[in-house]
Amino acid sequence: MIDALARTFTPENLKDLLRHGLTTAVFCCVIAVALAMSRGSSWATQLVYSLSIGLISWLVVDIGRLLLAGRSDPRWPTGLPGILLVLGGAAIGFLGGNAIGDVWTGKPMLEFWSLSPDRLASTLVITLVATIAICYFYYSHGKAKYLEGQIALAERDATDARLKLIETQLEPHMLFNTLANLRALITTDPQRAVAMLDRLNSYLRVTLSGSRALAHPLAAEFQRLGDYLELMSVRMGARLAYRLDLPDDLRELPVPPLLLQPLVENAIRHGLEPQVQGGEITVGARRDGQRLLIDVRDTGAGIDKAGAPSEDGGFGLAQVRERLATVYGPLSTLSLSALPAGGTCATITLPLSA
Repeated sequence: MIDALARTFTPENLKDLLRHGLTTAVFCCVIAVALAMSRGSSWATQLVYSLSIGLISWLVVDIGRLLLAGRSDPRWPTGLPGILLVLGGAAIGFLGGNAIGDVWTGKPMLEFWSLSPDRLASTLVITLVATIAICYFYYSHGKAKYLEGQIALAERDATDARLKLIETQLEPHMLFNTLANLRALITTDPQRAVAMLDRLNSYLRVTLSGSRALAHPLAAEFQRLGDYLELMSVRMGARLAYRLDLPDDLRELPVPPLLLQPLVENAIRHGLEPQVQGGEITVGARRDGQRLLIDVRDTGAGIDKAGAPSEDGGFGLAQVRERLATVYGPLSTLSLSALPAGGTCATITLPLSA
């Protein structure tokens, strides 16, 4: 029983109760002013009656709706229970509020029964209409809040599905390239082909056994990238050198999985492979105020040489940009620039607070 009440009267629900109570009190003050002016009576007297009726009705309806609706959203009972709750709240508020008002003013208890039919009817109508209006306002606000939450949830699910789709496109892209390279090595260098196959097996085991989360620590991204570069070094031998630089204070920052590998693939394919001597790839992360900057540098052919990718070209670059836009929106960027000594630098900028 206690556990059920604790699940019903959560901090969020209690905050809604308090907000509804304050709104009801303000509404009752307005009604008291209107009645005092229309009937030429004391505003203080009308305020006592109005507040007593309104707050009792609020307590009955607001607590009742939570008990009847349970954990369903929006937290309002529907159908006949909802109608009976509003009518019951209005009736209990009318009787209890008038009793409190009579005690306050020193009148006989429930003196309203002695009022003229017109006066009694108008009092009942005011109470009922005010209760229904306030309940409808609370119900509409609660339903709007619930729908906003559902929309946000649907948008998050759509974003998750989009990211999963992009990742499923990226992983086969890398796998097909690796298998094509492996096929070439089988006939030319079987020993290196076996070593490459072992690396591929290890890489796939780590990738498939890991969680398919939408984000993982930057350290995991660098570790996965290291496995990939080791796999590529089997094929390229001394033509590929690489260096990974990740400061300790940035290791736990969350990033989308498989974010850096397409950039490294791009650097190998368009930068290092066109050169007989190959080159070096350096991946580093650094903090710049409230931004995280990740650089993928290569000493390859450069973006100004023939056959190099354009600023907007390439499957990998397009997919990385799409993933960044999906997760971070305009707060993230991917840019390419030519290095003074030759080669290319791809820089990803992410917000640290995202």
